[in-house]
Amino acid sequence: MKQKTLLIGWDAADWKIIGPMLAKGEMPALKKLIDNGVYGNMSTMNPPFSPMLWTSVATGKTPDKHGIHGFIEVMPDRKGIRPVTSYSRKSRALWNILTNKGYKSNVVGWWPSFPAEPINGHMISDNFQKVSKNPKKKEPFKKGTTHPEALLYTISDLKIFPEEINDEHILTFMPKAAEIDQKIDKSLTSFAKIMAENTTVHAAATNVMRTTEWDFMAVYYDLIDHFCHAFMKYYPPKLPPIKQKQFDIYKDAIRGAYIYQDMMLERMIELAGPETNIIVMSDHGYESGNKRILKMPKYQAAPALEHRKFGIFVASGPNIKKNEKVFGLSLIDIAPTILHMFDLPIGKDMDGKPALEIFKNPKTPTYIDSWENIKGDFGEHPEKISPEILSNQETMQQLIDLGYIDKPDDKIENAVRKTETDLRHNLARVYLGKKDYESAKEILLELIDHTEKLDTIPFYLDLITISLGEKDFDSAEKYLTIIRKKDSDLELNTTITAAKIHIGKGRHKKAIQLLIEAIKRKPNSELFFQKGRAHTKLKQFEAAEKSFSNAIQLEPDNARYHQAIAVVYLQLNAYETAAEHALTSIELIKYFPQAHYTLGEALTKLGDFKNAKIAFETAAKLRPKTYHKAERAIENIEDQSRVPLDLNSKATYKHYDNQITVVSGLPRSGTSMMMQILSNGGMIPLIDETRQADESNPKGYYEYKPVRNMHNDNTCLGEAQNKVVKIVAPLLKFIDRQYRYKVVFMNRDIHEIVRSQQKMIGKDPDTLPITLLNAFTRQLKEIEFWKNNEPGVELLYVNYTDMLENPETQLKKIREFIGIDMDKEAMKNSIDASLYRNRLVTN
Repeated sequence: MKQKTLLIGWDAADWKIIGPMLAKGEMPALKKLIDNGVYGNMSTMNPPFSPMLWTSVATGKTPDKHGIHGFIEVMPDRKGIRPVTSYSRKSRALWNILTNKGYKSNVVGWWPSFPAEPINGHMISDNFQKVSKNPKKKEPFKKGTTHPEALLYTISDLKIFPEEINDEHILTFMPKAAEIDQKIDKSLTSFAKIMAENTTVHAAATNVMRTTEWDFMAVYYDLIDHFCHAFMKYYPPKLPPIKQKQFDIYKDAIRGAYIYQDMMLERMIELAGPETNIIVMSDHGYESGNKRILKMPKYQAAPALEHRKFGIFVASGPNIKKNEKVFGLSLIDIAPTILHMFDLPIGKDMDGKPALEIFKNPKTPTYIDSWENIKGDFGEHPEKISPEILSNQETMQQLIDLGYIDKPDDKIENAVRKTETDLRHNLARVYLGKKDYESAKEILLELIDHTEKLDTIPFYLDLITISLGEKDFDSAEKYLTIIRKKDSDLELNTTITAAKIHIGKGRHKKAIQLLIEAIKRKPNSELFFQKGRAHTKLKQFEAAEKSFSNAIQLEPDNARYHQAIAVVYLQLNAYETAAEHALTSIELIKYFPQAHYTLGEALTKLGDFKNAKIAFETAAKLRPKTYHKAERAIENIEDQSRVPLDLNSKATYKHYDNQITVVSGLPRSGTSMMMQILSNGGMIPLIDETRQADESNPKGYYEYKPVRNMHNDNTCLGEAQNKVVKIVAPLLKFIDRQYRYKVVFMNRDIHEIVRSQQKMIGKDPDTLPITLLNAFTRQLKEIEFWKNNEPGVELLYVNYTDMLENPETQLKKIREFIGIDMDKEAMKNSIDASLYRNRLVTN
């Protein structure tokens, strides 16, 4: 029997609600699929706007490639706006590719799919089920509602209208519905419309399932999403502002929507048969806890703020594993996975990857450059299409009612300009989500410069996000100041943004104080997370662990929180716990290089070198251009089994190609002497003559001026490959991580260092400033922390006194550490014990 695939979309379905219902036996159809298949989280994308997301599901591409950028679009003649149409999609969807390969597809209700495309099979567009709230207003079907057009005559009687939803239907969801004062509360009108439209989708879908041949079928329901927008504020537990009477009436509406959706699933499973691959998924989740928003801010698509970043994924079929949880899936992985099910190649231009881990017997996927380059019949729209058939007033009104768009301006030119601005902004947010900051910034600055009489605060908010991502904290602070001036009513809470800026600029204590005050007013997970970040920066790891734990307790499925606490547990030497949280983070978001790296660190500490190497390799693969730390860690793992570590330092005693040898230490600790030793031994020093020899350093300072500016520009280190360069201790943290470093760190008694510095600047060497002593002690502790967290760095401590009194032993250790042959005698002859002039004398 030929294998078929059924893809079912439940907009906004969320495990937080489904989980307890499964436990109570209230969703038996979904449980059947889970027991006989795989399940897990489905990661959404930015911005979480459904037409953009469902098109990414169908194409395997992000919106900048597929062309759907919002809920509405401008007509080609710029004489009006309309709900987004399939005509705006620039990439071929699954059903187009399957058409080209001779497979039959049925597509029902997909958003957007109007006008229907002439595919090999049947398409019932998202225009078919749309109805008006006004029972007297029944628009005729528009051309393009279905393909083939004759299908419309077969299924038109299946369309349900709101007035057909009766008391029996309503009371099933809301047993106390009779208590609603319908003159004031219009919720039942919304309820009837949502029920009618989704029942219509189901009736049409089951009809073509039964009466037509098909290989692939895709059906989309917005039932759960629209119920959530209408009734989530009443979902248990009751929020304080909600009146008890309203809560009692509407509290079961969301639960009822899930039960009804499961009942429809039961019928589709029955019709599909046991040999069909079935995927049930959602594009995002929906907030159902203390992060619900009762008063939406007044800006574009504000209701999407309640969309959670994880939806659901369930798959069952003959070659799919049984009752297993899968991890790290994203919306863009669905199309490549379904192509793989049909043994078709995946486009290299697709952003997603096939989810091979769901299969019992996975096959090696095949690839082509792009399906867009293949010629032939793909069941696509003709080049020209009449714009008047695409207008849909019912859909426009629904988007306005849901809060996704504002009511368009009566002046057409204003409505067009506003729509174009929103679409450009959405595209900027797509780039932001992909971390293409330059493309996003270019659009946002352009919008600010050319947008008249429109709210620019959302653009500045995104510019702050970009600035924080680029670690440009001055710009972030500048944009925050602009927002606060524009937002005179203080509708936006900018506490978290301000805290991030404080942390970025090193004002950690100020950030903590700000966050403590905010937590007292209204605690939430992100406040605790930022507080934990500030404590981590201050190396207050116990306090950081407590804050991150609070964040996880409030939001247990946030990958960032688990990654952050894993790093803290590494510092607390709780390596097993660190590994557990790093794994949880990866389970939530597979493409998270930092989490893979942290897992590698934890496994290394636990002695599991094999799996640690896999984790580091994954981190390097996910971010090859910037994750040099992972490459260095892999080399360390490979060396670790062969060469014993010097536990007093951090060294493998192996030479690496193009390694940079660094001489470091606190000022006046003997760094110039060590530079001279290594230079005379045969190493090439990276120096200039900017700083001349003097009484304090009669043999020269051996410095390179650009190194002093490393905190602003560290590109000079490229010149130091296969050479030796002096870098004072406070600047070590600014090294370029793409290189390998061997650091010879001069360790001298701090009191001697301070005496030497006091004498050098003309002060009494016997007067030792406590603040300076404390500062140097902190710096040495920071070096310990730094070297342990930099896999590309090996560090050998060389005691200044031992160097003078027992040079042969120290020089042997240095030569072995750097890993190259050097002139032993020349090195020894470079040591001048007469320069030991600030020896600490003890009685």
